Amino acid sequence: MRSVVGRRWRRESGGKDSRVVAKKFRWGAKSITNKRDNNEDRFMIDPDGRYFIVADGMGGQAAGERASEMASEIVPVELEKRLEFKDESPETVESAIKDAISHANADIMTLAAIDVNSLNMGTTIVLAVAVGDSLYVAGVGDSRVYRFADDKLLQLTKDHSLTQALVDAGTISEEDAKTHRFKNVLHRYLGSKEGNNGAEVKMLPLTTGHRYLLCSDGVNEGVEDDQIAEILKRCAEPQQAADELVQASQDGGANDNITCVVVYVD
Repeated sequence: MRSVVGRRWRRESGGKDSRVVAKKFRWGAKSITNKRDNNEDRFMIDPDGRYFIVADGMGGQAAGERASEMASEIVPVELEKRLEFKDESPETVESAIKDAISHANADIMTLAAIDVNSLNMGTTIVLAVAVGDSLYVAGVGDSRVYRFADDKLLQLTKDHSLTQALVDAGTISEEDAKTHRFKNVLHRYLGSKEGNNGAEVKMLPLTTGHRYLLCSDGVNEGVEDDQIAEILKRCAEPQQAADELVQASQDGGANDNITCVVVYVD
């Protein structure tokens, strides 16, 4: 793991991370291999609560792990080069997030081109970045960010999958997409040319009581939205919510690695 002079940051590929910082956020996280031989998921939580990241690698065992690890290490470094996380304008923050993702995408593509063991590797990424009184959310691929507020669960990111494209075109229904043969096929991810311009950044007000979930597709593979909402509503502590979401996904038959980061706004 890279070291960043004068900064403290942490990458995790498994286990838990539960912290409280400056009474703005509480969070919990968990990542498990599940039924796979290895864990290609990564999550990154800034110790100061400035950003939260989940990445889900693909392209074979070593390659998938390497791609998600690169994304979860490069994006924080690039964000910290560009932001002070204080009073930057929305345009500055959006540009910083897009540039950080683009930088990670370029590095992953470069390694894939020169290293035979990294051929065809890629990764999804979702992130939430706190600046001032706002939270900025973005994603590439089919990992997701949800917000639970006012007893309603809302998916904030859009899946860059072929099935979602078919849903958008009106070719298939949302229900058909759940079992479609192309549901796990992505047309945009880090490690692809499309990855450079794939991040749509959303700015949201930081509102007391709102709860956020960042997760790999292993979570929604085994848990329906209504169950996600019930767990986020019921659990007083974010680590409890993370633990229960992972367990519910396992019980629901998920086959992939399962990773989630749960953030409560205080």
